[in-house]
Amino acid sequence: MRKTIMALSSALLIGNVASAQKVSFEEYTLDNGLHVILHQDKSAPVVITSVMYHVGAKDENPERTGFAHFFEHLLFEGTKNIQRGEWFKIVSGNGGTNNANTSDDRTYYFEVFPSNNTELGLWMESERLMHPVINQIGVDTQNEVVKEEKRLRVDNQPYGNLFSAVKENIFKKHPYRWAPIGSMEHLDAATLEEFQAFNKKFYVPNNAVLVVAGDIDYAQTMKWVNQYFGPIPKGTTDLTKQKFVEDPITQTIYATHEDPNIQLPMLVTAYRTPSMKTRDAKVLDMISSILSDGKSSRLYKKIVDDKKMALEIGAFNYSQEDYGVYFVYGLPMAPNTTKDLTKEIDEEILKLQTELISERDFQKLQNKFENQYVNSNTSVEGIAENLATYYLLYGDVNLINNEIDIYRSITREEIRDVAKKYLMPNQRLILDYVPAKDKAQN
Repeated sequence: MRKTIMALSSALLIGNVASAQKVSFEEYTLDNGLHVILHQDKSAPVVITSVMYHVGAKDENPERTGFAHFFEHLLFEGTKNIQRGEWFKIVSGNGGTNNANTSDDRTYYFEVFPSNNTELGLWMESERLMHPVINQIGVDTQNEVVKEEKRLRVDNQPYGNLFSAVKENIFKKHPYRWAPIGSMEHLDAATLEEFQAFNKKFYVPNNAVLVVAGDIDYAQTMKWVNQYFGPIPKGTTDLTKQKFVEDPITQTIYATHEDPNIQLPMLVTAYRTPSMKTRDAKVLDMISSILSDGKSSRLYKKIVDDKKMALEIGAFNYSQEDYGVYFVYGLPMAPNTTKDLTKEIDEEILKLQTELISERDFQKLQNKFENQYVNSNTSVEGIAENLATYYLLYGDVNLINNEIDIYRSITREEIRDVAKKYLMPNQRLILDYVPAKDKAQN
């Protein structure tokens, strides 16, 4: 009885915390198609102004990969009213920070300012949208920046090409088959007119969502939004997304990738999974938590702790707008091989496919996801990005408050059935990620 009461108290406490974290917001759409979401939080005198554009690596010409990521850099070069090299000086000089990031599906820009500079943040993002200066000096400068980034983060980074090696084997038709950083040869070959055309097509109000979150006054913020973003003309190019449908994987794909930056081989098994908008994708999130979230997880406890067969082991569901990839990876400890790890991993996956997890483990799992939900909305920056993502990629901004209900409704039976549906041996890639032969011989 005492355990029951404690469990009930814990559940009620988490429920109350989750309810207290409910995110309030107002949303509307300007005549030019720009969607606007406002969230007020008076707890600190800080405001984040962010714009997420529905353009990522998947929207690129296969002969011009890397454009979306290139624009992540290029659109800091300057505007009609912000001189080249002045963007970061203006931000830092007014007590702010800023950044941007790109994925296969979207590009995201933001500034964080003290709330007395809210208007400044809105003006700067409107300038990026309305008056970007895209000229040859900016393209040449950022080309060198991107090349250096690729050298540091990919080419010279141990296991830096892991995602690319998996994606190019899992996807045959979909643009997810290349990495957002793209090809340096493609960027070198691109003309200034191609960059300008990419900007004209995708960086338009009707392909974006503006989120302003923090210590704001709703009426004043709406006035500024209308003042700075209202006059920007709507894009005229067709923005309909092309659909790419992959053929099902019906037999194991075997592939090898050589990396000159590593000494230890890595086992990677990868499964193509459904869109992040599906219920099954959320079940796969839970499955990855069961398998490898923390030292008490099944794979870590068995393969690293007990049997000492691997230095590292992990599994995660990499969800995207159209498809996802479920990764399981490991670094074998000699004399064990990648084949030995595959056998052990398959045994644990088979258990998930044939046996229900215990009620106790299921309760721990639900508590973990409740906690993650609360933590994801603890900062104004996190809330802003979540609001933009749920609107632009999921098509439902209200998920910021009710997505947790979907996780709460997932059953033990669903976990078993989804594992069986997507994680079968004949539906996967087995990638041997190995040291380059010339290095191995040295």
